[in-house]
Amino acid sequence: MAENKTIGTAEPASEPGAGFPPFQKDTFASQLIWLALTFAALYLLMSRIALPRIGSILETRRRRISDDLAQSNELGAQSQAVLAAHEQALSDARGRAQTLASDARQSTSAIAEARRKELDAGLNTRIAEAEKSIAASRASAMSNVRGIASEAAGAIVERLTGLRPADHEIAEAVKAAHDGQQNA
Repeated sequence: MAENKTIGTAEPASEPGAGFPPFQKDTFASQLIWLALTFAALYLLMSRIALPRIGSILETRRRRISDDLAQSNELGAQSQAVLAAHEQALSDARGRAQTLASDARQSTSAIAEARRKELDAGLNTRIAEAEKSIAASRASAMSNVRGIASEAAGAIVERLTGLRPADHEIAEAVKAAHDGQQNA
């Protein structure tokens, strides 16, 4: 069998004894040229198109993040100011409530004191009237007692002696007995 070989063709890689294509001496120079061209094209593609786009995306993200942080710091400061204003308003409201409660206690106390004085005055008036009434009742009772004492003394003397003494004698005797008790 005669082998038919064509000039300029390489042996197929699947044949035994053919080696790894990048390490073949015949194609090594052309592979280096293609490697340099591919590397240069890839470098230009990456440096002119892909990397600027990635850089702009990263810069946009960085700006957005810094803007968001600045906005969050501003909102945090605003919320702190609002919180401080709320706490101040709450403190002022508590102070006003305490003042109102104190004023209400004082006015209620003053009203109660005035009412107590009014009731005391009314009670003192009633006590004075009652004392007058008691004094009048006592005077009336004492005059009745003198009359009863005079009648009883007259009846006792009449029963013991059989004679009725004169009314003026009985009155003098009752008066003398009464004055003697008051002096004792």
